[in-house]
Amino acid sequence: MLKNFLGSSPVWFKFTIVFFLIFNVFSLYILGPTLTAWFFIAEFIFTLAMALKCYPLQSGGLLAIEILILKLTSPEAAKVEVIQNFEVIFLLMFMVAGIYFMKPLLMYIFSKVFIKVKSKVILSLLFLTLSAVLSAFLDALTVTAVLISVAVGFYGIYHKIQSADTDYNASGILDRKELSGETLEEFRAFLRSLIMHGVVGTALGGVCTLVGEPQNLLIGEKMGWDFVAFFVHMAPITLPVLVAGMFTTIFLETTKTFGFGRKLPRPARTIIENYTLEKDRNRTPSQKYGLIIQAISAVFLIFGLAFHIAPVGFIGLGLIVIQTAFMGIVEEHSLGKAFEEALPFTGLIVVFFVIVAMIHDQHLFHPIINWALSLEPDHQPVVFYVANGVLSMISDNVFVATVYIGEVKNAFDAGQISADQFRRLAIAINTGTNLPSVATPNGQAAFLFLLTSSLAPLINLSYGKMVKMALPYTIVLSVIGYLGVLFFL
Repeated sequence: MLKNFLGSSPVWFKFTIVFFLIFNVFSLYILGPTLTAWFFIAEFIFTLAMALKCYPLQSGGLLAIEILILKLTSPEAAKVEVIQNFEVIFLLMFMVAGIYFMKPLLMYIFSKVFIKVKSKVILSLLFLTLSAVLSAFLDALTVTAVLISVAVGFYGIYHKIQSADTDYNASGILDRKELSGETLEEFRAFLRSLIMHGVVGTALGGVCTLVGEPQNLLIGEKMGWDFVAFFVHMAPITLPVLVAGMFTTIFLETTKTFGFGRKLPRPARTIIENYTLEKDRNRTPSQKYGLIIQAISAVFLIFGLAFHIAPVGFIGLGLIVIQTAFMGIVEEHSLGKAFEEALPFTGLIVVFFVIVAMIHDQHLFHPIINWALSLEPDHQPVVFYVANGVLSMISDNVFVATVYIGEVKNAFDAGQISADQFRRLAIAINTGTNLPSVATPNGQAAFLFLLTSSLAPLINLSYGKMVKMALPYTIVLSVIGYLGVLFFL
């Protein structure tokens, strides 16, 4: 049983999970439900931190089952959380699979970018800025899925060359020897830094607009703001934060600190460039036709998301149908591969919503909300910003924003706060949940998606490394956001 329990995970990790499961029972009856709920949150965060040792769906799922058994929440409450966030699940099921079929086009475009742009600083800024712009109009998870697909594809090219007896740079040394050892580690560090710039960019863009993050839609609906009004209200804080994020990227790449600054190794650049040129020369008419279909699908994707013609999941399903129908991919097993990346994470997200339901049912955040609303009106926005930021680092930022904006709306309806104060608090809640939450993968689904994706082990991106690399961004974005709330609200 011990050998099979949690598979190849370290023995100490297995015993730790067993200890958690036993400890929680005694904790509930000795320390009470509130403290036990906080223990469960800490334990779940631990399972996320150990994602490279054991996928969190199993270890975290056992904790979620125990939460239901101990009645710290109910299946009905968890179902409510899932239904409220169904668009995120819908997106994961179909959009990520739709992008899977666009990989050849993405690789064609980005391989040119990787090779043509020699400056790592410019390339990093490009990743951050493009991710921010796309996330402002699309969805952070969709943009992250694109980034992951590109990075996995690019790593696949590297691995394919490394595994063959070729000499694309005509150096007289086999490519697999030149691409091993230190060169491989440098290449991983190069990809790791780019993907982190990109995923931070999704947070920078996501905070700016009504459609950037799921909670933005909820806040905009409570306030009665349309797309333009939401952007205008947030701009005094979000635009300086965006600029500060860009300067942070330049600083990190220039100083080569916090795991950034590694460049694409020269041998790797030459070898991949020559390999790409050969692939272009040998591309068949069928493959060229496939690129055209994917390009048309990409236009459909951008149009559909920009004008919100349907829920994101439906657009993703449409992508799957169009691409597979016109590219002749009709076998069931060929379609199944597209869903392998996202469905384990979809299961993990549902497990996470059990944790969120427990937080809600045990009213873990209510004391903070009540205290904040008891303060002087001028002090409330800053306190709400800080409280939302801290809680979003350990919990889901969508849930935190949902709880806080709901409580503030109730206070407004009861006449406790004015309309202007309601506006100020809504801005503080939006920026507070979106900016400091980049500190850990717990705060934003896009970060958690990256940590648990197939890319993370390829580039040695662990929970600890992600937190370390996000730290300078966390400090800069949180401080600039704080100053914006302090002086502009």
